[in-house]
Amino acid sequence: MRSYGEPIDVRRGLVAGQEAPEQFSWRGRRWVVRELIAHWVETGAWWEQPGVAALLGVGAAGELDTSATDGGSQSRTSLAAAPLGADLLGERDLWRIEAGRRFGGGKGPEGVGGHGVFDLSFDWGSGQWHLVRSID
Repeated sequence: MRSYGEPIDVRRGLVAGQEAPEQFSWRGRRWVVRELIAHWVETGAWWEQPGVAALLGVGAAGELDTSATDGGSQSRTSLAAAPLGADLLGERDLWRIEAGRRFGGGKGPEGVGGHGVFDLSFDWGSGQWHLVRSID
């Protein structure tokens, strides 16, 4: 398995009846998806957001924040400095696909170049596609 993390251009379409990457360009070569092997979602570490800690009334190390109470009256904790949901856009979709290159535009075996299994990711925060890894 080789890791890359390189940006790629992706064209989406239907693969086996599911919307998924249909083809992608990497290092000047076009790859056509033959099979969708798996699809999953990875989320960002939402539990580490400062806004979540403030909402729960705990400090960075997990200790209870008692500064929110003042002799029986409660003051409101400001969440403006760390808006909730900012890191939730750290979510990314990943697809494990089998793809091949075609030479000469042929549709049969004579037009097939190389092939391989790849993990592609789409980052919802940046709107970018990346080739994460290839599996030998």
